This record gives sequence, structure tokens and C-alpha cells, in this order.
Amino acid sequence: MASPDTSGKSILIVEDNPLNMKLFSAMVAAQGYAVLQAVDGPRGLDLAHQEQPDLIIMDVNLPGMSGLEVTRLLKADPSTHGIPIIVTTAYQYDEEIRDSGCDGYMSKPISVTDFVELIDSLVSPSREPRYVRCKIEESIGAV
Repeated sequence: MASPDTSGKSILIVEDNPLNMKLFSAMVAAQGYAVLQAVDGPRGLDLAHQEQPDLIIMDVNLPGMSGLEVTRLLKADPSTHGIPIIVTTAYQYDEEIRDSGCDGYMSKPISVTDFVELIDSLVSPSREPRYVRCKIEESIGAV
């Protein structure tokens, strides 16, 4: 798979767990993306509007407002509707996640390879709009 051109592209990570934030930030930065960070739902919503990132990685359980609520609000707003959002959670995939409007889903613990491929597929300018759900085949341990 050819590496996407990541120059000038940013990814917003909305995650309240410091270890997960560090891991996700390191993976995103290693792929050449600029990293934006928010540790709660309201700040994630504000940063998404202010910075217009190329992708958002959204935890479900966040202080202040759930990640699914933030996702629904961003997808309902014409100014942020087109930003792809990957929802991450330790919980089982369910209807609420599907109905949030997210573009991708990754359960924790994540597969590094699948996670990077999912990010690249959603940031790539040639991607077709689609819903992506990854299954975990390898893990990096409890995250």
C-alpha cells in the first residue's frame, strides 16, 4: 500500500486516558500527521470547529459530553459534517455507535496495523465515503 501524502494534514484525538492519548498521538505523528489533542467532549467539539482537522479519533467515554454525542453534533453541523470520525471504545460495537454517524470504529485494545490503515483510508483524498468497521486480529495489549 502506498503511503498517503500527510503533509499539512491534521488529526484531532479526543481521549481522556493519558496512556491512550500518548499511544494514539505517537502513532499519528509517526505517520506524518500533525496532532491536535482534547481530553474532554466540549473541548473536542470546540477544537473540531476551530481547527477543521482532516480526521478525528473519538473516544466514547469522555468527561463533559460523550464522544457519541460530540460525533452526532459534528455530523449534524454543515461546517464539520465532512470530517471523518473514528470512534474508539473498549465496549462492544452496538447500534448507538453505528447511529452516531461515525465513519469508522475500532475497539480497544487496538491493532496498530489496522488502526493505521483505517486512518490512512479515511484521510486519503481518493477514498469513497463508506462505513469502516475493523476486527481485531492482533493487539498491542490492554489500552
